[in-house]
Amino acid sequence: MRRPSATTAKRSSRGSRNCWEASKMAEPTIGIIGAGKLGSTLARIGTQRGLPILIGSRHSVADLKWIIDTMAPGAVTLSTPDVIKQADIIILAIPLSSYQDLDPKALAGKIVLDATNYWKEVDGTVNNISSLTESSSEVIQNYLADSLVAKAFNHMGYHDLEIEVDRHPDVRRAMAYATDHDEIRPTVEHVLSAFGFDPLDMGPLRFGLLLEPGSPLFGEAIPKVDFEDKIKHIYESDYGKKIVMARGSRIH
Repeated sequence: MRRPSATTAKRSSRGSRNCWEASKMAEPTIGIIGAGKLGSTLARIGTQRGLPILIGSRHSVADLKWIIDTMAPGAVTLSTPDVIKQADIIILAIPLSSYQDLDPKALAGKIVLDATNYWKEVDGTVNNISSLTESSSEVIQNYLADSLVAKAFNHMGYHDLEIEVDRHPDVRRAMAYATDHDEIRPTVEHVLSAFGFDPLDMGPLRFGLLLEPGSPLFGEAIPKVDFEDKIKHIYESDYGKKIVMARGSRIH
């Protein structure tokens, strides 16, 4: 599924300087922003698999710590600014509509794994953030212009994330991702593997649209070969047809 990236020379240079090198012996420190169902689940999976996990939210450290100590023992609760400062890789597990609460300067140079999705129950009944011509992760990349954004951890429900890791240790479930930054692909794939999944490269960030709610790929917790087969037929679906209608063609 790999397609040529739209990585710019500017971002490539920045990423080469700042991204964690997958060849290092120590695991990267994962910082999770957002401590709701998705954030706390990822924190628990990460700590259970021996990964260094930091987590913060809009709540105070004092209010959040006892919850995280119970739900994700081993994860370290910090303020969001401290999570960003100390972590090598950031996972966004916040409502999509809160993305402008993030500090672009603080996240400059960081690898950011965007796990957000538009949900009308949380983000408002009308989606004024993303569209079929601009995926939600492209919106976040444009906002975090100096960060290295990848769409990841968004197409599987939080409950499936944990269940599928434990239920199928011998046949890992596909976790698709998309990014415009070729230089971070090894690191992204390392992180997805470390969490217990089989990474699947969708190509540039615009292909992340195929992973959003409404897509036949959204909600899937299946092996890579089955996921790839569903990708082949996605434009036969109502969602795929809507994309073609909105964009005038398939995503290229």
